[in-house]
Amino acid sequence: MSEELKRQAAAMALSEVRSGMRLGLGTGSTARHFVDLLGHKVAEGLDVICVPTSEATDLQARSLNIPLSDLETLDRLDLTVDGADEIDPALNLIKGAGGALLREKIVAASSNRMIVIADDSKCVTALGGNFPLPIEVNAFGLGATRRSVADIVASFGPDTWLKLRGEEQGKPFVTDGGHLILDAFFGRISQPEALSDRLLNIPGVVEHGLFLKMCSKAYVATPNGVEELKPQ
Repeated sequence: MSEELKRQAAAMALSEVRSGMRLGLGTGSTARHFVDLLGHKVAEGLDVICVPTSEATDLQARSLNIPLSDLETLDRLDLTVDGADEIDPALNLIKGAGGALLREKIVAASSNRMIVIADDSKCVTALGGNFPLPIEVNAFGLGATRRSVADIVASFGPDTWLKLRGEEQGKPFVTDGGHLILDAFFGRISQPEALSDRLLNIPGVVEHGLFLKMCSKAYVATPNGVEELKPQ
């Protein structure tokens, strides 16, 4: 999928932004296009204040002179625009490939609306079939947490797996919040709400990348242009 089509999807999301809005800024390759386009609008006089979902997005926004704040100062946001790794027909999501899922979920949950921008390779009939679920965990007690998560993963069948991100390279990935990420491949997840509850009941799990009933609209870049999707 061309970067130009991703940029078109970002432009569609930007068309919903109005002066005076408080925005959440997502993380990732498609979200970067949105932040870039927003920076141009701010330079032209658009009045917004934004909360970034990662250190990378924070740096990009600052370089574009986009006014920033935080959720200690702003108790509620009007809109968050972010990307996704998988999108099902109900606009439930898997997010977290970039490792920012905790901050992304906090910002999305603090917003009146969440719009996702993505390319059509991210659209699936059921979550989990193509992409592992990132699970953010505390470094303390990692072995015990990993075993508890592994038990859940194994219950989904023989073709599942669990990896600590970065372990194979000898340097585990560390999130902006100082946590680690377990990538869990479950295959098709038929009951994402139940899986969410099971994972969050493990004490060492900080958060997971299932974003359920949080997205109100998606702008999806396709070879034929940008399509607007709403929950089915």
